[in-house]
Amino acid sequence: MHIPDNYLSPATCAVMGAAMVPVWIFSVKKVKGEIEKANLPLLGIGAAFSFLIMMFNIPVPGGTTAHAVGGTLIAVLLGPWAACISVSVALLIQALLFGDGGILAFGANCFNMAFVIPFFGYFIYKFIAGRVKSAKGELVGLGIASYFAINVAALCAAIEFGLQPLIARGSDGAPLYCPYPLSVSIPAMTIPHLLVAGFVEIFFTVGVFAFIRKVSPGIIVKEQKPKIKAVFGLIAGLICLSPLGLLASGGAWGEWGLDEIKDVVTGSKALGFVPAGMAKGFSFKAVFADYSVSGLPEWVGYVVSALAGAAVLVIIFRLLALLKKGKPTRAWQQ
Repeated sequence: MHIPDNYLSPATCAVMGAAMVPVWIFSVKKVKGEIEKANLPLLGIGAAFSFLIMMFNIPVPGGTTAHAVGGTLIAVLLGPWAACISVSVALLIQALLFGDGGILAFGANCFNMAFVIPFFGYFIYKFIAGRVKSAKGELVGLGIASYFAINVAALCAAIEFGLQPLIARGSDGAPLYCPYPLSVSIPAMTIPHLLVAGFVEIFFTVGVFAFIRKVSPGIIVKEQKPKIKAVFGLIAGLICLSPLGLLASGGAWGEWGLDEIKDVVTGSKALGFVPAGMAKGFSFKAVFADYSVSGLPEWVGYVVSALAGAAVLVIIFRLLALLKKGKPTRAWQQ
């Protein structure tokens, strides 16, 4: 679901980025006003969870891959505004360090994964949880919310892809950016998420939530103090297991490189060309592109990338906690 650069027109990127600016501004104000200094590092832990969960690629129908996001999980644990910040920072680190998602497309990716998923998932969860007063009902509501949230986000990404042939064409009539219309992009994105990725999102969301509820209920029950060490153990486990994300062959739909897109087969026919806007578009080389480290085996590079990304995210929010005025106090106040 990470849209690379040059798949969306500059105008689309500008609109999506502009749409996210007020969301980020308000999210920062909410976090600054409602989150105690002692609990700001929890946002880093949430960002690390999202970052690591997105590294577990899975095969989906059509020969491509997809991944969970964890946005609903973070929204339920920390609140949707905090989740928006956490996932946005995770996406920024992915784009800058690992080349996963575009720089110009950052606003679009944040809209889909840091806005749609946390808020849509959170409000579905609250709707169900308010009517089913039991621990089991809470998990069922969380699973339903996470499933629908990631599928709505996939639909949004599909629409963004599919609009490009309508709004950006060259003088010869050929699409300049993503060449696939809505009739192709919507089923290509939504069917794999409805059939596979949505259930993986349920697995991660419900599984991690149940684990946290057992080992560190203070993150959920706001009157108690969170036990962070136990949560770091789960993060360490995800880092060690991250090479499982390499087992899925092929790339995600809509994330092909310039050397691949002309050979992509749709409806038994290869595209056969590289859209001009993509060929002449923005180029950015990440330091650890594709979560690899020069000179190391692929799986080792993947683990190193997982460790580095998670560590950077935790450190960023710890530093922000140091800069925030006030004394460390009680547990999280949502």
